[in-house]
Amino acid sequence: MSIHKKNISVSGTIIAILVLLNTVVLKSAFVYDSNRYWLLCITLPLLLLALYDVLQKKHALRRNYPILAHFRYMLENIRPEIRQYFFEDDLNGKPFNRRQRSIVYQRSKNQKQTVAFGMQADPSAPGYEWVGHSIYPVSVKTESLRVKIGHSQCSQPYVASIFNIGAMSYGALSKTAVTALNEGAALGGFAQNTGEGGISDYHMRGGDLIWQIGTGYFGCRNENGGFHMSSFRQKALLPNVKMIEVKLSQGAKPGKGGILPAAKNTQEIAAIRNVAQGTTIHSPARHSAFDGPVGLLKFLQLLRNLSEGKPVGFKLCIGDKQEFIDICDAMVTTGILPDFICVDGAEGGTGAAPLEFTDHLGMPLYEGLTFVRRTLDAFGFSEKIRIIAAGKIITGFDILKALALGASACYSARGMMFALGCIQALKCDSDKCPAGVATQDETLYNGLDVTDKKNRVASFHANTLAATKEIMEACGFSSPDEIKAARFFRRVDEQRTRSFEEIYFAASRKIFKQDYQQLN
Repeated sequence: MSIHKKNISVSGTIIAILVLLNTVVLKSAFVYDSNRYWLLCITLPLLLLALYDVLQKKHALRRNYPILAHFRYMLENIRPEIRQYFFEDDLNGKPFNRRQRSIVYQRSKNQKQTVAFGMQADPSAPGYEWVGHSIYPVSVKTESLRVKIGHSQCSQPYVASIFNIGAMSYGALSKTAVTALNEGAALGGFAQNTGEGGISDYHMRGGDLIWQIGTGYFGCRNENGGFHMSSFRQKALLPNVKMIEVKLSQGAKPGKGGILPAAKNTQEIAAIRNVAQGTTIHSPARHSAFDGPVGLLKFLQLLRNLSEGKPVGFKLCIGDKQEFIDICDAMVTTGILPDFICVDGAEGGTGAAPLEFTDHLGMPLYEGLTFVRRTLDAFGFSEKIRIIAAGKIITGFDILKALALGASACYSARGMMFALGCIQALKCDSDKCPAGVATQDETLYNGLDVTDKKNRVASFHANTLAATKEIMEACGFSSPDEIKAARFFRRVDEQRTRSFEEIYFAASRKIFKQDYQQLN
């Protein structure tokens, strides 16, 4: 009771002070100098605001502490910026720390990429990772950093870079961002994943495309929201489209369809996606064109036929392991094999997702990647089906870890956003991206200069692959096939370190061999 009375006293005191202040201003202007009336432009609005705060009933803090509560809201609003610019150290920021962001900025701008005076990471801390180098370095050919995707069932295989632009839709990203990414891909000779939002004119600037088909079938959708074969075929035969990827789930929100906020659903985007303009678009959680493992594989074969033999595959975040095993069983039964599988880690990003989905659903990349690789090994499919890894991959070391754990190539989405100028403002779902990357606000995306940013995207890709190549040479890996998990290590506690082979493969190989002995 005493606290409540104290709070009422505070609000009453503030209003009394403001009333007195306005009275003093009025008297001063009337008696001494009429030019002082302008002060009422400050004191009177403050009094009115204080009265409104006390009378409104939605915010207890404003009723109890009129005027003062607004300072709390203001400070809370700029808290992420204050923390990022003044209090966050180089290694602890999330989702990407300052050092990770800085290396992308430096490589995209072709600036100094070296560090001085030694490591900042603590090599004795659990979680520290490294790769064992060789005293006999080798020379790595640049062309070995590409991989052929497409087995005998594919008549138009694609030779892809091991480092490509991850799935980001036009709609989630601005037209200038998508254009810069595609033109950067054209300059650097790598591929851009369209995301599930369909193929726009901004994707058609010369760069290779991996066309992603989501549950909304945007770009190949009929009036009822189902899959439309002729629309798909028309776009799949475009020369720029090199591969087709069916999205089953993504790491940032597995088991939940994508969201396009109404503010981003412009007339142009609505036409591309064949949806109603100005409405929030929720993609379904599951596909309507097929059901079950056999249905998935038959759908992939349909897409392969309609595209006249281009590589087809699917993207997923591993959840229930048995479901992926069932897909592999269906491969045996039907004889239909995808050309590639994209494994997305739970640490992947998105413009908007519920907190619980982002933080607690899905398998992290390393665990999901190695599970898929072990399963494909057990079924004897690893030589034919390529694995693409996605999930916080931005440095050469990130790429090599993914390759060591079974991937043949990698996607980077947020890394490419940093190359475009993203500052990790965490406003992707607000349409207020200050860098003009994740917005449909013309006043913001016009600030992103395509000519400059396309070169930054190409430079980031080139310099990251150059770093990857240098690490391979230092470790004696003459090609990606020689990169082994046994050469990568992680400190698991202050006294022990274990290789990736021990952590991810050794303990489970015996189990897989017993479970799938009849298939080996």
